[in-house]
Amino acid sequence: MIDRTPAPEVAGAVIPWFTPANRPTEDRLQETAGLVEALGCELAFLRPEHVRKVNSSVLLSGGILDRLAEDLKAHECTIAVIDGDLTPVQQRNLERRLEVKVIDRTGLILEIFGLRARTKEGRLQVELARLLYERSRLVRTWTHLERQRGGGGFLSGPGESQLEADRRMLDEKILRLRRDLEDVKRTRAVQRAGRRRSGKPVIALVGYTNAGKSTLFNRISGANVFARDMPFATLDPTIRRFDLPTLGEAALIDTVGFITDLPTHLIDSFQATLEEAMQADLLVHVRDRSSPADLDQAHDVMLVLERLQKETGLPLPPMIEAWNKSDVLPAERAEALSYAAHGDREHTAVLVSALTGEGIEELLSEIEGALLRGASELVLDLAPPDGRARAWLHRNGDVISEETGDSGHVELTVRLPHDRIGQFFAEFPDLKGD
Repeated sequence: MIDRTPAPEVAGAVIPWFTPANRPTEDRLQETAGLVEALGCELAFLRPEHVRKVNSSVLLSGGILDRLAEDLKAHECTIAVIDGDLTPVQQRNLERRLEVKVIDRTGLILEIFGLRARTKEGRLQVELARLLYERSRLVRTWTHLERQRGGGGFLSGPGESQLEADRRMLDEKILRLRRDLEDVKRTRAVQRAGRRRSGKPVIALVGYTNAGKSTLFNRISGANVFARDMPFATLDPTIRRFDLPTLGEAALIDTVGFITDLPTHLIDSFQATLEEAMQADLLVHVRDRSSPADLDQAHDVMLVLERLQKETGLPLPPMIEAWNKSDVLPAERAEALSYAAHGDREHTAVLVSALTGEGIEELLSEIEGALLRGASELVLDLAPPDGRARAWLHRNGDVISEETGDSGHVELTVRLPHDRIGQFFAEFPDLKGD
């Protein structure tokens, strides 16, 4: 039987660095390798390259470029990955010189997102990001139609007209996609309003790509979303219900992973999705404590969240940290981190293993504690006709005690988040708390 499966693309990759401060670490090399493999390519070689003198037309200096061209040819590569930022002109010139497809870091991540998108919403967001990226790179497509002085009194030749026509076409597509995503945004707002009316708290998992968010999501919610040891295994957000120890039912959101230098186009395009995290009652920042780059990754996550806070105008929700992958840590390191997690920290932390389930019960307890820290206790005197209010309090709050008197009145002590208190008295204005 003839195997008609197409052979995988073969890629060679380099990471240019310019100063000792941005010299790639072993973790960065592994991350780049993971990105290339997540694209479904066979990685022929990967190496950092110290660019001492930047060549404005191709970024890489002559010796580095010659060596790259030789290696690509020797390994029969069809793709060259430059894990950095390339201008449109640099990308075009590199493709001419290397005679293979060239993609930079942004293009690589966009390609992976294009493969991962499954839902209609995800595909819309990826397509918008791709078009925004391509619009700035029209110079690559129409290199044979350069601006030139034409005859007959015209100041420009057909190249400029073609570029303008392409830009208009892309602008129309971008406008249409933005309108479609506005519909998505409105739908998500309606769904969020419904969850808020139900009174169930919403918890969102955020973190660096491949930190184990989806595995933790499956462990807590009992779901079976795609989880694999690769960058961007999750793209489309998933929401599942789960039970907290005393508060009962809550909603858990798994979000797309963040990464160093996350492309601006992606943040803009995925804003409707990322707003789910910004409007949650609590964020759980999942960190891979087995990674040597954990601190840098945590910093990158906070940078993205701060940018979202600025662009959406929404305040950053309260946050706790889940220190994941304790199962692969040496015993001494795990013990030290467990001790540090209980120390005086800006964010409460719990050492867990999403894979084995270690620490999950403590994490759920801390999630509940964090939700209740922004709550107040109310003591209410409920008459027999107030059954609906009593049911609402049981459904939306943490009932501490209930005592029934001889007259059938119930003295109920309940702990409610501050926003729920407003909802309660808006719905039951005749009831007064002591």
